[in-house]
Amino acid sequence: MSYLIAIHGLLAVLWVGGMFFAYVILRPAAQPLETAHRLALWARTFGRFFPWVWGAVIVLPVSGYYLAIARFGSMAVVPPYVNIMQGLGIIMILMFLHIFFAPYRRLRRGVESGDFVQAGHALSQIRRLVAVNMAPGLITIFVALAGAN
Repeated sequence: MSYLIAIHGLLAVLWVGGMFFAYVILRPAAQPLETAHRLALWARTFGRFFPWVWGAVIVLPVSGYYLAIARFGSMAVVPPYVNIMQGLGIIMILMFLHIFFAPYRRLRRGVESGDFVQAGHALSQIRRLVAVNMAPGLITIFVALAGAN
Protein backbone atom coordinates (compact mmCIF):
# COMPACT_ATOMS: atom_id res chain seq x y z
CA MET A 1 0.00 0.00 0.00
CA SER A 2 2.82 2.44 0.82
CA TYR A 3 4.30 1.92 -2.67
CA LEU A 4 0.99 2.82 -4.27
CA ILE A 5 0.72 5.94 -2.11
CA ALA A 6 4.26 6.91 -3.16
CA ILE A 7 3.53 6.35 -6.87
CA HIS A 8 0.29 8.31 -6.56
CA GLY A 9 2.06 11.23 -4.90
CA LEU A 10 5.01 11.19 -7.29
CA LEU A 11 2.76 11.32 -10.35
CA ALA A 12 0.86 14.27 -8.89
CA VAL A 13 4.11 16.10 -8.14
CA LEU A 14 5.53 15.34 -11.60
CA TRP A 15 2.41 16.69 -13.31
CA VAL A 16 2.09 19.83 -11.20
CA GLY A 17 5.86 20.35 -11.09
CA GLY A 18 5.98 20.07 -14.86
CA MET A 19 3.36 22.79 -15.19
CA PHE A 20 5.26 24.95 -12.72
CA PHE A 21 8.51 24.44 -14.65
CA ALA A 22 6.86 25.21 -17.99
CA TYR A 23 5.11 28.35 -16.78
CA VAL A 24 7.58 29.85 -14.34
CA ILE A 25 10.95 28.72 -15.75
CA LEU A 26 10.77 27.77 -19.43
CA ARG A 27 8.27 30.41 -20.58
CA PRO A 28 10.41 33.42 -19.62
CA ALA A 29 13.61 31.68 -20.70
CA ALA A 30 12.19 30.90 -24.17
CA GLN A 31 10.67 34.35 -24.72
CA PRO A 32 13.75 35.93 -26.38
CA LEU A 33 14.01 33.14 -29.00
CA GLU A 34 12.87 33.73 -32.56
CA THR A 35 9.23 32.85 -33.03
CA ALA A 36 9.86 29.70 -35.11
CA HIS A 37 12.44 28.38 -32.64
CA ARG A 38 10.34 29.24 -29.59
CA LEU A 39 7.23 27.54 -30.97
CA ALA A 40 9.20 24.46 -32.04
CA LEU A 41 10.76 24.28 -28.57
CA TRP A 42 7.34 24.36 -26.94
CA ALA A 43 5.93 21.71 -29.30
CA ARG A 44 8.89 19.42 -28.53
CA THR A 45 8.68 20.14 -24.79
CA PHE A 46 4.98 19.31 -24.62
CA GLY A 47 5.61 16.26 -26.82
CA ARG A 48 7.93 14.93 -24.12
CA PHE A 49 5.89 16.11 -21.12
CA PHE A 50 2.39 15.08 -22.17
CA PRO A 51 3.05 11.29 -22.18
CA TRP A 52 3.87 11.68 -18.47
CA VAL A 53 0.65 13.62 -17.96
CA TRP A 54 -1.29 10.87 -19.76
CA GLY A 55 0.23 8.39 -17.31
CA ALA A 56 -0.87 10.62 -14.44
CA VAL A 57 -4.36 11.08 -15.90
CA ILE A 58 -4.79 7.30 -16.01
CA VAL A 59 -2.98 6.18 -12.84
CA LEU A 60 -4.01 8.96 -10.44
CA PRO A 61 -7.78 8.33 -10.49
CA VAL A 62 -7.36 4.55 -10.44
CA SER A 63 -4.86 4.59 -7.60
CA GLY A 64 -6.75 7.33 -5.76
CA TYR A 65 -10.03 5.46 -5.76
CA TYR A 66 -8.30 2.21 -4.83
CA LEU A 67 -6.46 3.88 -1.94
CA ALA A 68 -9.60 5.63 -0.69
CA ILE A 69 -11.71 2.47 -0.74
CA ALA A 70 -8.92 0.37 0.79
CA ARG A 71 -8.41 2.87 3.60
CA PHE A 72 -11.96 4.04 4.30
CA GLY A 73 -14.03 1.10 3.01
CA SER A 74 -16.19 3.17 0.68
CA MET A 75 -16.20 6.48 -1.15
CA ALA A 76 -19.35 7.36 0.81
CA VAL A 77 -17.36 7.80 4.05
CA VAL A 78 -14.12 9.41 2.91
CA PRO A 79 -13.06 12.55 4.76
CA PRO A 80 -13.57 15.95 3.10
CA TYR A 81 -9.92 16.26 1.99
CA VAL A 82 -10.34 13.17 -0.23
CA ASN A 83 -13.41 14.66 -1.90
CA ILE A 84 -11.56 17.94 -2.43
CA MET A 85 -8.67 16.08 -4.08
CA GLN A 86 -11.12 14.10 -6.21
CA GLY A 87 -12.98 17.20 -7.39
CA LEU A 88 -9.84 19.19 -8.17
CA GLY A 89 -8.32 16.16 -9.90
CA ILE A 90 -11.33 15.82 -12.19
CA ILE A 91 -11.10 19.52 -13.07
CA MET A 92 -7.38 19.14 -13.84
CA ILE A 93 -7.95 16.07 -16.01
CA LEU A 94 -10.69 17.80 -18.01
CA MET A 95 -8.48 20.85 -18.53
CA PHE A 96 -5.59 18.66 -19.68
CA LEU A 97 -7.82 16.80 -22.13
CA HIS A 98 -8.92 20.12 -23.60
CA ILE A 99 -5.32 21.36 -23.83
CA PHE A 100 -4.16 18.15 -25.48
CA PHE A 101 -6.95 17.74 -28.01
CA ALA A 102 -7.46 21.40 -28.94
CA PRO A 103 -4.68 23.99 -28.58
CA TYR A 104 -1.80 21.49 -28.41
CA ARG A 105 -3.01 19.84 -31.60
CA ARG A 106 -3.17 23.29 -33.27
CA LEU A 107 0.31 24.14 -31.95
CA ARG A 108 1.80 20.99 -33.47
CA ARG A 109 -0.03 21.50 -36.75
CA GLY A 110 1.04 25.14 -36.94
CA VAL A 111 4.70 24.34 -36.22
CA GLU A 112 4.72 21.47 -38.75
CA SER A 113 3.13 23.58 -41.49
CA GLY A 114 5.05 26.77 -40.70
CA ASP A 115 1.85 28.61 -39.74
CA PHE A 116 3.38 30.46 -36.81
CA VAL A 117 0.33 32.68 -36.33
CA GLN A 118 -1.84 29.62 -35.64
CA ALA A 119 0.90 28.03 -33.52
CA GLY A 120 1.43 31.24 -31.55
CA HIS A 121 -2.27 31.59 -30.85
CA ALA A 122 -2.42 27.95 -29.69
CA LEU A 123 0.62 28.43 -27.44
CA SER A 124 -0.99 31.49 -25.89
CA GLN A 125 -4.10 29.43 -25.10
CA ILE A 126 -1.99 26.65 -23.59
CA ARG A 127 -0.07 29.17 -21.47
CA ARG A 128 -3.28 30.57 -19.99
CA LEU A 129 -4.78 27.13 -19.38
CA VAL A 130 -1.61 25.81 -17.76
CA ALA A 131 -1.57 28.82 -15.44
CA VAL A 132 -5.18 28.12 -14.48
CA ASN A 133 -4.61 24.35 -14.14
CA MET A 134 -1.58 24.85 -11.93
CA ALA A 135 -3.74 26.39 -9.18
CA PRO A 136 -5.92 23.33 -8.50
CA GLY A 137 -2.79 21.19 -8.77
CA LEU A 138 -0.98 23.12 -6.06
CA ILE A 139 -4.12 23.19 -3.91
CA THR A 140 -4.55 19.42 -4.34
CA ILE A 141 -1.00 18.73 -3.19
CA PHE A 142 -1.48 21.06 -0.22
CA VAL A 143 -4.81 19.44 0.72
CA ALA A 144 -3.33 15.94 0.37
CA LEU A 145 -0.41 16.75 2.63
CA ALA A 146 -2.43 18.70 5.18
CA GLY A 147 -5.45 16.37 5.18
CA ALA A 148 -3.50 13.17 5.57
CA ASN A 149 -2.19 14.30 8.97
